[in-house]
Amino acid sequence: MEIIEKITTNKLVENQTEIQKICLHKLQSSPLPNPKSELWRLSNKSKFSNLLDYSINEKDLKLDTPYPKNSQSTIRLIIGENYQIKLIEENYSIQQLSEDELDKFMKEQISFFDQNENWSDLLNLSISCKKNILGLKINGSKIPPIEIFSHSSTNSFNAKTLVIFLEKNCNIELLQVNLGKENSSLSQSTFFFLEENSSLKHGVVSYGESGSNLLNSLNIIQQKNSEYKLGSLHFKFNYARFEINIKQSEGSAKTKIKGMQITKKDEQIATYTKIDFNGPNGFLDQINKSLADDKSHAIFEGSIIVPKIAQKTDASQLSRNLLLSSLAQIDTKPQLEIIADDVKCKHGATISQLNEEELFYMRTRGITLAEASKLQLSSYFQEIISFIPVSKDRWDLLDKLLNEN
Repeated sequence: MEIIEKITTNKLVENQTEIQKICLHKLQSSPLPNPKSELWRLSNKSKFSNLLDYSINEKDLKLDTPYPKNSQSTIRLIIGENYQIKLIEENYSIQQLSEDELDKFMKEQISFFDQNENWSDLLNLSISCKKNILGLKINGSKIPPIEIFSHSSTNSFNAKTLVIFLEKNCNIELLQVNLGKENSSLSQSTFFFLEENSSLKHGVVSYGESGSNLLNSLNIIQQKNSEYKLGSLHFKFNYARFEINIKQSEGSAKTKIKGMQITKKDEQIATYTKIDFNGPNGFLDQINKSLADDKSHAIFEGSIIVPKIAQKTDASQLSRNLLLSSLAQIDTKPQLEIIADDVKCKHGATISQLNEEELFYMRTRGITLAEASKLQLSSYFQEIISFIPVSKDRWDLLDKLLNEN
């Protein structure tokens, strides 16, 4: 594991920034996450080792996207090509964060990082060079939809970091796309800070190629009366790990999450979520779906933390899973940690297969088994896809999933 060897010798990157030095120092005492912890015990050791075996690549990468060309009504940014920011600063209420602003925010976040729980972010920030860190401050409610791309290159380990501040009364839609190239690893850490009365409709689409790997970490801080909506989709990665950490810093905020991971062949894709309510009157509505086929493995572990100060919390976390093969695996573990006594919280999990009666009904009416299965899967996918802020005429994700080999 070349990256881990460099961590232990403190030679991960040249010309280290202060942020990189802080993160490297935290990692040196524990270069790898604890495999016995709940957060890492199900992680496939061989696949995780393969993710770390690629050399770090800080060179400029040309984006070869399988997705549609940019629309004039959409702002598209590519992390690593920050010259585009100058173009949008002139026309919209979007500004690039200064190095001082970024350093101040990141140091504050890192001070709370746990070496095991935040291992992915520490690794990412250790190797993210300045040109692969994009920081934005957004103000206003008349901003077009935004698309932000992160991508890897073949036979390389690439790290990207995104930091966005939404100022008061800001209302935006943002689609984040993570593209994994063949035989590569991509690390993506994202930080959103939502000020009072701000609203973010956030989509995350992560799409890999053969032998691609992904570490994707999402950190959200919500102030009072803010609203955060997340629709996410991860598929076609040899190994992928999506970590969601959300803090309602003072309560009185709304969070809605609908996510899905799809695994085939011998892939492993996992989603871990942790929602902290640090004040009263918080709201959460979360649904996570997993679909596993062939010999693949899908994982979901969710945690809702409701301390005594978080009275009147209303939180729901559901895990719905579909097994398409007797050799596939799905592990699911939604959980509640509640100390407050005046709350309304629930969680649950189901694992099922395609409905045989519905398949039989459709086949008696001349529909082939393959088409009948697609119709059922279409219904299963649609709830999540409709929550992702994308334009169907440009991004037909449902068609892509149903026709994916």
